Amino acid sequence: MASLKVPTNVPRPEDDAEQLHKAFSGWGTNEKLIISILAHRNAAQRSLIRSVYAATYNEDLLKALDKELSSDFERAVMLWTLDPAERDAYLAKESTKMFTKNNWVLVEIACTRPALELFKVKQAYQARYKKSLEEDVAQHTSGDLRKLLLPLVSTFRYEGDDVNMMLARSEAKILHEKVSEKAYSDDDFIRILTTRSKAQLGATLNHYNNEYGNAINKNLKEESDDNDYLKLLRAVITCLTYPEKHFEKVLRLSINKMGTDEWGLTRVVTTRTEVDMERIKEEYQRRNSIPLDRAIAKDTSGDYEDMLVALLGHGDA
Repeated sequence: MASLKVPTNVPRPEDDAEQLHKAFSGWGTNEKLIISILAHRNAAQRSLIRSVYAATYNEDLLKALDKELSSDFERAVMLWTLDPAERDAYLAKESTKMFTKNNWVLVEIACTRPALELFKVKQAYQARYKKSLEEDVAQHTSGDLRKLLLPLVSTFRYEGDDVNMMLARSEAKILHEKVSEKAYSDDDFIRILTTRSKAQLGATLNHYNNEYGNAINKNLKEESDDNDYLKLLRAVITCLTYPEKHFEKVLRLSINKMGTDEWGLTRVVTTRTEVDMERIKEEYQRRNSIPLDRAIAKDTSGDYEDMLVALLGHGDA
């Protein structure tokens, strides 16, 4: 009976942990070695490396990285190394703080993560911060923003493909009526956006487009120049129906302006690399006529650039 062959090209977490420990030892830190390991491991492998590192060296790998690295490179490595639910919990917490307040991040997490992933994020949030995500969102928002964001982070959407076309027609009519009345924070308007499955919402918005001759976001855009709530409302709709378009825009605005928005750039690359980065790259190329990796390389430098570009090629590894 032939013995089963164990693949020799699968990296061992023990070896990775040892190499990372070496990267922290001696004079200076070996950033290239850190990138060559962590940027080429998936979420399950990174979790194993952290477990082995803690057991072997009696130290949390994240604390070791925090001591050894700095600046935007540190943020990229740390966010990437975190478990996805932990990472989103951290980003959500950061987005409710006074100095880093960013409701867009809450929209991304609530609208682009599958229902079970969002549930895990909220579990990780409670475990880490000893309070609920809903509690912090309610505390740090008010008015229409709270009315929209609170049900978004509270929902557990149906994930299936079943669609009720009669419901899609009737709710498209409701949405159109509310848009015509400029009743953008109406209870029914918010209820439809925050509770319906993505498939159902897609059918409703398609019917809206076909029946009323305009995409709903085009109608909302005419009013949204100076209205933060309407801008957020449009982001909700885009994240629910066409997430790569939203993330392409975040990247474009992060890169193509005076001074790079490293926080936005790092967030999108680290959170989407293992999800839909190929589609985001295609959308970026289509919209900007330049490959995303080349755009990032032109706008960043050093270890930070190397880490981001390595992550963009993660799916090709």
